[in-house]
Amino acid sequence: MSKAAILIREIKTEDDMQIARVIRAVLTEMGVPKVGTAYADKALDEMTATYNKDKATYFVIEDQGKIIGGAGIAQLENFEGSICELQKMYFLPAARGKGLGTKMMTTCLQKAKLFGYEKCYLETLPYMTDATKLYSKTGFEPLEGPMGDTGHYSCNVWMLKSL
Repeated sequence: MSKAAILIREIKTEDDMQIARVIRAVLTEMGVPKVGTAYADKALDEMTATYNKDKATYFVIEDQGKIIGGAGIAQLENFEGSICELQKMYFLPAARGKGLGTKMMTTCLQKAKLFGYEKCYLETLPYMTDATKLYSKTGFEPLEGPMGDTGHYSCNVWMLKSL
């Protein structure tokens, strides 16, 4: 993987199949339940359409034409107020440990501010320790319980950050 070839950009329709494979591969690698998590989301197979709405976007990490990760921002489901959710942030092993997580977080949070969101929420699992460290490092703080209703009842770590 050449650093010069790595690009973080907004998703395009032709990326949909690749990013769905990436997300499911990472979830399988992590032993994530297939029910009550992003694994079962219908949206995984139509990511471009899913994020083609007001105040939402999804970014992919491309390495020489191959999608190796992604993350998105959208209004927190079933919640009134100016809070977005960091969604579906998953990286293949080839993308890890290279600072791409921090770059992706910065990209997503800057876009969230541009959209006018005041806070960003996320849900994860306790054993996704590297991700949780990254979230804490970028200013996310733990919550006692969930906000909104994402349908991801198996995710039991909730965090929030002021933008």
